[in-house]
Order: sequence, then structure tokens, then C-alpha cells
Amino acid sequence: MTERLAFAPASDVPVVRLIGVHDLTWALRMGFKDFLAAPRCGLGVSAVFVVGGLALIWVLAQLGQLWLAVPAAAGFPILGPFAAVGLYEVSRQRERGRTAEMPEILATVFRQKDRQIPSMAAVLVFCFLFWNFLAHMIFALFLGVSAMVNVSSSWEVFLTPNGLTMIAVELAVGAVFAAVLFSLSVISLPLLLDREVDFVTAMVTSLSCVVANPGTLLSWGALCAGLLFLGMIPGFLGLFVVLPVLGHASWHLYRRALEPDARPIRTARATVSDVRG
Repeated sequence: MTERLAFAPASDVPVVRLIGVHDLTWALRMGFKDFLAAPRCGLGVSAVFVVGGLALIWVLAQLGQLWLAVPAAAGFPILGPFAAVGLYEVSRQRERGRTAEMPEILATVFRQKDRQIPSMAAVLVFCFLFWNFLAHMIFALFLGVSAMVNVSSSWEVFLTPNGLTMIAVELAVGAVFAAVLFSLSVISLPLLLDREVDFVTAMVTSLSCVVANPGTLLSWGALCAGLLFLGMIPGFLGLFVVLPVLGHASWHLYRRALEPDARPIRTARATVSDVRG
């Protein structure tokens, strides 16, 4: 990959490609290779989330609100892509045949404060907070405020008809919410690092990519959600591997999903000779 292909003019709209399931497996393989090539960055990013997750559980336990760990854990990975900026940079440097040095990676992450990623961060953080508010509201709607206060000592409330209905509604609403948020961010975050575009254009491009490749990218979202869930089960320790591999893989999937050159919106089917990283 050459320097010329690393950026696109701000006035151009990225071109969406048609991709398939084979691109997902390829991206995962490339993500795992990047993790093995530069494990320090991946482990450092993962440590932030592991420590943060454990701290969140501890605080909720101290407050007697441990039940909130469920919606909080569901929303916690929403913040993951921002830590993944460093992982994207590792993969981008490896594309160019360069060794990813930690000072350079940290400098790249720091420079994002003056670009569009903070605006995207505000959108996703707002969505994270709104999801937690919505989780509270659904809980209170089905089980009442008193149950919310006493739930940590009365877990059987979840086995009542209202409790089971509440869980089903929480999962259904959460799935729709996650699908929309995923559609807006799956391509936009690596795009904002790689090219000079505004965050609205990046979100529209990401949504266009999902619309052009609904089965492939929604399968990717489900795979990411499943792996993140499995990574959180053993005390968040599985995230030490899952997060960096998915972060690197997301970069490679982004490179497959968009044409390197910016041209007016259209779709083109990716071939074996297309960009591979």
C-alpha cells in the first residue's frame, strides 16, 4: 500500500464496494496477524477495557445496583472503536511495510482531538447514555420502581411473567439500537482516521456500505457482538485477545469495503486483485 492511497480529498465521497463473507474471514486472518506482529498496542488497548469493566462491576456492586451491569456491559463495547484508533494505525503502518512504533501510534491517537473523531465520539457516547436511560425506563415500565431498588436482593423477579417479558423487550430494543449504531460506525471510524472527511459524511458512507452489503456487514456485527460477549464472560479477560483482533480486522474490512480513490457514489464488486489491507 502506498502513501498515495492512504488519504482521499475532503471534497470526494468514498466509493462503496460489494463484499462477501470471504472478506470477513480474510479480515479476521489479517487482524490476527497484525495482533501477533504488534501485541503491545493490542494488549495496552485491551487493558483499558478490562480494568474499566472490572471497575464498573465493582462500583455497581458497591452501590447495590449490580443489575445495571447487563445494559452497561451491552453498551460498553460502543466505546471500543475509539480505543481502536491505535489499532487502526498499527494496521495502516503495516500496510506500508513499516514497523508500528508506540510513540508514533500514541501521537496519531492524540492528533485525532483536532479532527472529526471527537464529534463522532460525542454521537456514540450520547447513544450509550440514551441506551442506559432506555434500559432503566423499560425495567421500570414492566417491574416498577420498587423492583429496581430491590432487584439485587430479589433476583427471582426476573423469572416472573413481567420479568421475562421485560428481558425480551430489552433484548429486542437493544438489538435494533445496536444495529443502527453499528451501521453508522462500522466504516465511519476507520474512514475518519484514514481520510479527511467530516463525521456526517463518514456516517452516511458507513450506512451506505451496510445498505449495499446488508447480509455481510450485519453478519460481521453479529460476529463481533458474539466474540465480545464471549470475551467478557471470563472476567473480561478474553478481551485481551478479542478486542485487538477485531480492531485490526475492522481496519482491513474497511479497506475492502471502500475504493482507495474517492469518486462519486457507486458500487463495484471487489475482486481478488483488490486492496488487501
